[in-house]
Formats: sequence, structure tokens, C-alpha cells
Amino acid sequence: MADAHESLDAVRHYYGEVLRSSADLQTSACCLADAMPRHLAALLGDIHPEVRDRFYGCGSPLPSALDGATVLDLGCGSGRDCYLLSRLVGAQGRVIGVDMTDEQLAVARRHVGYHADKYGYGNVDFRHGYIEDLEAAGIADDSVDVVVSNCVLNLSPDKARVFREIFRVLKPGGELYFSDVFADRRIPAALARDPLLLGECLGGALYVEDFRRLMAQVGCLDARVVTSAPLAINNPDIERMIGFVRFHSMTIRAFKLPLEDRCEDFGEVATYLGTLPEHPHAYVLDDHHRFEAGRPMLVCGNTADMLRRSRYAPHFRVTGDRSTHFGLFDCSTPAIAQTPSVGAKTGCC
Repeated sequence: MADAHESLDAVRHYYGEVLRSSADLQTSACCLADAMPRHLAALLGDIHPEVRDRFYGCGSPLPSALDGATVLDLGCGSGRDCYLLSRLVGAQGRVIGVDMTDEQLAVARRHVGYHADKYGYGNVDFRHGYIEDLEAAGIADDSVDVVVSNCVLNLSPDKARVFREIFRVLKPGGELYFSDVFADRRIPAALARDPLLLGECLGGALYVEDFRRLMAQVGCLDARVVTSAPLAINNPDIERMIGFVRFHSMTIRAFKLPLEDRCEDFGEVATYLGTLPEHPHAYVLDDHHRFEAGRPMLVCGNTADMLRRSRYAPHFRVTGDRSTHFGLFDCSTPAIAQTPSVGAKTGCC
């Protein structure tokens, strides 16, 4: 418990007092991102400059089909993603940001009125709290449609509790969609406690196999990799400390659904209807499922459930009644399984 408090204090100090803007980061771990999707980049201009400058994320973990949804952002920091989400969920939706760092929350709260005036509505609620204890932050069971997090889960000293809390607050069929730093091995304890490595999102990086085990413990047997990219450590001192570990920035999605631990074949077919405005021609579910609009695709039972038992259901036609089981589904090998630095799949496909 003492070690956990020390880790949280180190992180709070680093993000609250050491960092003043993303330019102060020593590695790319907390700021690496794929090119932001065009529909999100178009919204950035309406975000207050101070909010943008205090952003330390590692991706753009904002999924589609959010209109009217309740979204929880874990480790919301200065609120950049919350304000983007405010636009995506619309006036009928709701965004809750939770963070433990007073200085970051002060920035986020300072500009609530600014963004409400820009958007014509206010639907963002910032709360001080710990992602390991969302109940204390007032987040009820089965109350959230989507949980997002941007390079924050690695900072937690009790990741098992974080994932338990996430799946407690998600509604059935709800989705966890997050970007974070993953490692190809467990970080030695002495390095994992180093304040600089912690703050730079390296010391607490999730070992991919431990992540798989944590997800299984909360009943999620099929988490999917959406994107993965290697991290560069550009600081020679940090490279000497931890250069034997290979890191990836990955975006992961997982659903609160009773899925199986292997891909099973029931002859089911899914067709993307092309109805998501930002994805008129194709929709990417994960790193090995790209659905071309109007083109039927044979899918495993887990994929079929992800599409028809979540908020994506209106955008897909899924056929098949599971009256016949054809054995294991012949899955293509996901890209992550071919990456030497992260050698294991996180999902069954």
C-alpha cells in the first residue's frame, strides 16, 4: 500500500508540477499518436489553447457511434479528449472526466464555460478522483456506455483494480477503448518505481501477457488490438536505464460481453452498412477486421456479438442463428502477433 501511494504521489507531482506542456516530456511515450482522424482534427480548433498545450496522451482513443452516449474518460488531465467527446456525444450525451491531479483539473474546469459557449451546450463534468476507485467519484454500476483512456492506465499502481472498476461501471454491451504503452516483458521493480520512468509512461507499461490475464480476470476473454506502433526513446539517459525493453503504443478495444476464449465458427456473416458518417466506405473493428461497406464478411461468434450486441448494431447486418457449430473459426493472424517486440495476441482472433 505504501508503494502504491508513493507511485501515485510521484505521478501527481510529475503531471501537476514538473510538466508545464507536452514539450517538457523526455520521450515519445506520452505523446506518440497516429495522425488524428480528419473528423477529430477538424474539432481541435475549437479547443482552448491551454487545454491543448497540457495534453499528454499517446493516441486518439475516441471510437465511433457516440451520439447520445455517456462516456467516461479516465485520467482526463486538462480535458482535451473530454471536450472532443462533448462534440461527439452531442447535446443529448454526457461526458465525465476523472483525474487525481488538481493542477490538471484546474485547467480543465477553467474552460468549461468557454467550450459550452462554443458548442451551444454544456455536458462535461470533471471530477477529482482515482481511477482505482470510481465508486468514490460517484460512478455507479452499469452506468456508462463507453470508457476511454489516453496513456493513463500504465500510471496506476493497481491495474487489476482499475480494470475491475471499468467493467463494473460499463453497461452490458458497453465498450472500453483506450490507448496506452505496452512492454514486451515485465519492468524490473526498481525501474518501475523510478519517478521519471513512471511519469514518462514507461515504468508502469503493461506487459502484454499480464494485460491478457487481467482482462480474463474481469471476464473479458477477447480484447482486440486496433493499432500498434513502436515507441522511440529519444533521451539517452532513459535509453541506458531501460533500453532492453521494447515498447509499443497500442489502442485496444474490449466489450462487456460474455464472449468465448477462442474464436468459434457458427457460419455467421456481418455486413457493414456504411452508415457511420466518418466511415462511409469501410469500418475497421481491429487490426484484422476491416469491413468494406456493403460487402459480407464471414466472422467468428465473438465478432458477431461485438457488432450486434453493442451500440454498433444499427450499423451492421449480422446473419446466422448459431444452430450449427463448425468448430474453431479460421482466424487470420493479427498484426500484433507478427511483431517481435510484442509477441502475443490480446484477443482470440
